[in-house]
Amino acid sequence: MLSSQRSPCSGDGAIRLIAAFEGLKGALVLAVGFALLGYIHADLESFCEDLVRNLHLNPARGVPRIFIASASRVPDSQMSLLVLGAVLYAIVRFIEAFGLWHQRAWAEWFALISCAVYLPIELYELSRGISALKVILLLVNVLVVGYLWLVLRRQTLVHKG
Repeated sequence: MLSSQRSPCSGDGAIRLIAAFEGLKGALVLAVGFALLGYIHADLESFCEDLVRNLHLNPARGVPRIFIASASRVPDSQMSLLVLGAVLYAIVRFIEAFGLWHQRAWAEWFALISCAVYLPIELYELSRGISALKVILLLVNVLVVGYLWLVLRRQTLVHKG
């Protein structure tokens, strides 16, 4: 059973950095989710074009173009599901961030699993075409998963020894 005890790595700055990153991801997705609420019964395509331009991406090329084109085909019923999905994703990220920040032992396992689950998807996306963003995302995720695995391995050895 996973306990709510403090992790032996208490005070670990890298764990707090991961916690902050997970909290930031949750906040960003939540902000986008709430922004989508304003586009129910409205023009989602305009929202996506604004988002792409604000991120200084070219709306006529590659992924931004596909993103904008896809947005024009999203019915209001799916929009509500997207908002709900954003809220649920944010809640999961906030729980993970809280647990890591407060050095809860369960949170390191939770973070390891929740980060590792994206690795096959990131590898698949990289196999479809290499870009700097894809490589950076994969490297960051591999570093986080590797670090968390080392932390948990160290804890296992401490408890056995």
